[in-house]
Amino acid sequence: MALILAIETSCDETSVSVVSNKDGIYRIHSNIIASQVKDHSIWGGVVPELAARKHLELIPSVYEQALKEAKYDINQIDSIASTVAPGLIGCLRIGSIFARTLCLIHSKPFLGVHHLEGHLSSIFFSKDYPKPPYLVLLVSGGHTELIKVGEKKEMLRIGRSYDDAAGEAFDKVGRLLGLGYPGGPAIEKAANNGDSFRYDLPKCKISDKKGGFLKYDFSFSGLKTAVLRLVERLKDSEENIPVSDIAASFQRVVAEVLVERSINCATDYKLNDLVVVGGVAANFMLRKMMIEKAYEKSIKVHLAPLSLCTDNAAMIGAAALSRLSLGDFQSPLNLGVAARLPIDQAMCLYDQNPPF
Repeated sequence: MALILAIETSCDETSVSVVSNKDGIYRIHSNIIASQVKDHSIWGGVVPELAARKHLELIPSVYEQALKEAKYDINQIDSIASTVAPGLIGCLRIGSIFARTLCLIHSKPFLGVHHLEGHLSSIFFSKDYPKPPYLVLLVSGGHTELIKVGEKKEMLRIGRSYDDAAGEAFDKVGRLLGLGYPGGPAIEKAANNGDSFRYDLPKCKISDKKGGFLKYDFSFSGLKTAVLRLVERLKDSEENIPVSDIAASFQRVVAEVLVERSINCATDYKLNDLVVVGGVAANFMLRKMMIEKAYEKSIKVHLAPLSLCTDNAAMIGAAALSRLSLGDFQSPLNLGVAARLPIDQAMCLYDQNPPF
């Protein structure tokens, strides 16, 4: 059995987890998450410097709690992993330095993990996770991407957002409607009492230089602006703002865009399994619509466990375990961190000459 201690500090969650893999069965022994939502909610979004300071304050106790709950000693751990890219630089440094320090003190191998690969790997904690090749819709606060995962863990990004990710659009529209931060859960709650077809909001597309549109790519900035214009128009006419109806209409359009383009991509690439991960993957309308529409095309949908949709260390551990199952993967201890790194370049994190 391979046993990993994993650390995630890429944004505003301080998380440490102990996970294992035995014969392809992934298990979570502990997954401690210290959220900073209350610290950032007054600002309407994450403040990078504040987030880094909170990680520094929280990580020692979160680490101790993770080992205690897992009932393992650090000497029983086989390898230590942490997120190194992409994310907020200051936040990534806290987790990475903490992990590499543990490796030096306890003579453990280190694995630097790509944050998005972590999200993709959260599906391994499902009972019936798919075997590659398959398509992944990664939809979170900072990323909306369609990624094909190959048999040897090759990752090909087929589609992406060119401006706001879906999660960012939820946050911005949530603030616009006075629903607070984070916007995803707040909009979903408000939408429960709304008419999702009251407003015909746009499904924005990205133009292709060769003509037509990029059929697998996303744009949510125009949708956000359309909601802003709608609210301004209602205010100018001194009408009451039907927050629930606007929230429901916005949520429906986001779900429809994500579902339509994901299923078209899976169909075109002849992929029978579609994985949905990331924070926005917790949205009930998206989950329900994806299953229903995929069924019509004989595509099987695999949804990340609700508890693992948002940032957490267990998914980082799963990514590290998945790498180890394919070979003797290890990152150099002088590997740094990076704010940006495309998912298809994740393999460079295991080069002995680090890219950063």
